[in-house]
Amino acid sequence: MKNETDYLQDIGEIRNLMERSSKFISLSGWAGIFAGIYALVGVYVAITYLHFNPQSLYLEQGEAQNISSNFLSVVLLALAIFLLAITTAIYFTRQRAKKKEEILWTPAARRLMAEVSLPLIIGGVLLLICLSKGLIGFLAPLSLLFYGIALFTISKFTYIEVRVLGLIEIVLGLAGAYFVNWGVLFWAIGFGVVHIVYGIYVYFKYER
Repeated sequence: MKNETDYLQDIGEIRNLMERSSKFISLSGWAGIFAGIYALVGVYVAITYLHFNPQSLYLEQGEAQNISSNFLSVVLLALAIFLLAITTAIYFTRQRAKKKEEILWTPAARRLMAEVSLPLIIGGVLLLICLSKGLIGFLAPLSLLFYGIALFTISKFTYIEVRVLGLIEIVLGLAGAYFVNWGVLFWAIGFGVVHIVYGIYVYFKYER
């Protein structure tokens, strides 16, 4: 007959199976660390070499000469950072799933992708509208806001730490919307420093 320890072990295994079927737990802390590094490097390049650090909400005439010539480069830089972060996240997530002998594209992963798509698409469209209207001061805080909303939305499908991360990004986005001249700094903190701290925490808690 099974003793109490065996029953507790069985219960633990059943709980793990249920968690794997309902939550996407293959996210890697390294993905967050590298995303943060990419963001910080991108901010440095944007400020130092492309001279992008808007001090007001609108793209005014005085700023237009300094910013507009490099603005396309700033947009391309942001897209490159986004694609690089996504590619890195996919790589490390696949590696972790392979190491744990888990299926990557689970029902939980599909639900996560479906939930995260809407806020990111809406946020992307709104950013394009702001860009077309010259509202450059809102680009950084709005990207933080909608990214935070997306993270908060999908937190029920993965680690509880993702919800905390989402809330932090939302707060930083609101702060950046109020203090427009510090928007790029808040962006660097949110996408750079916070991601690195989050990635290190997740790595030591779940992966080491």
